[in-house]
Amino acid sequence: DDAELTIRELKKHNMANQLVHVKDGEEALDFLFARGAYKGRDNHPYPKVVLLDIQMPKLNGLEVLEQLKKNQETKAIPVVMLTSSAENPDIQRCYDLGANSYIVKPVNFEGFAESIRSLGFYWLLLNQPPIS
Repeated sequence: DDAELTIRELKKHNMANQLVHVKDGEEALDFLFARGAYKGRDNHPYPKVVLLDIQMPKLNGLEVLEQLKKNQETKAIPVVMLTSSAENPDIQRCYDLGANSYIVKPVNFEGFAESIRSLGFYWLLLNQPPIS
């Protein structure tokens, strides 16, 4: 549900032109590293930003984050943790692994929608990532 709301909000504000949504952490890594079902896909340029939830099926967001940040080619991709956990150990662990931002999902719809608008505006329109 959160993914669908995120996608809808980004599309509503014309920030989802090349959005790719994956179902779980394993598929996220397959997409980013052009393997598995995505083998042969040209993985350049890399995404402008990767949104991760800590709670993801197969591989959790921390595992995906760790793989991205330890790889020389993908470590510069900005990663935003968008999750329901406001626990300090989770926040600290994400930053220790190289997360660029940690956002706790607001509970109400309007707060969530505003967070996504702000997130999209900053990371997709204002931020200048390195050229891959």
